[in-house]
Amino acid sequence: MTDQNRIDRRFAKLRGEGRKALVTYIVAGDGGLQNTVPLMHKLVASGADVIELGVPFSDPMAEGPVIQRGHERALAGGASLRKCLALVDEFRQNDKDTPVILMGYANPIQRMGEQVFAEAAAEAGVDGALTVDLPAEEAGALNSFMAERNLRNIFLLTPTTTEERIGEITTLASGFVYYVSLKGVTGAGHLDLESVRDNLEHIRQFTDLPLCVGFGIKDGSSARSVSANGDGAVVGSVLVSAVGDAVDASAAEERVGEIVSEMRQALDQ
Repeated sequence: MTDQNRIDRRFAKLRGEGRKALVTYIVAGDGGLQNTVPLMHKLVASGADVIELGVPFSDPMAEGPVIQRGHERALAGGASLRKCLALVDEFRQNDKDTPVILMGYANPIQRMGEQVFAEAAAEAGVDGALTVDLPAEEAGALNSFMAERNLRNIFLLTPTTTEERIGEITTLASGFVYYVSLKGVTGAGHLDLESVRDNLEHIRQFTDLPLCVGFGIKDGSSARSVSANGDGAVVGSVLVSAVGDAVDASAAEERVGEIVSEMRQALDQ
């Protein structure tokens, strides 16, 4: 591992303070490209520790209907991977500290070229990537290009990931591990907190990386519950829904701020 990057520093700081990470997801360009950076700053001001910026894609197969619609709105507004990178660059003009992860699918990265992507991401001030549909056995090249530029490659583990796969994935992973609390797509179903706890305990046998839990987190109470045995909570669908339902950018910012503040307070209790 090379020098720490913003993700490592943020989790080390939170761990030192005995606090849980609040990882927030929005879709780049949803609600208008010009409104994404102000929304990112609002997330931070309201208590987000890490921003996952969704890279819009035409076939976001891991997403539920709420985030799929966010991708559709963003693509209709002209969002693309290169424009996402430009947004991060703009965000960095006023925020040098908050970790930003690009969360998306392999196709846009492969079209750009993995090495070109890693270079452009580092140049823009991105700290890591989570490529939902990139299997561990195909991640070697991107992992290398990112590691050379001190970027972290975040991987997903699910309730159905086998022991062998957990070992393979945690060996490749850096930054943190994103544990998917539910079977199914984002925004789905009912949280089984006992299962989350048992699975996190099992994963800890394989890695010292922070473990953050996502999918199914709607409010402060669910964020607090899932993070009790992990290092943080990842929230997405409820924020994307707020952006989609808002009458304008100002209303979207206000509502997103309320949701994040409530979660932050619950996590810090």
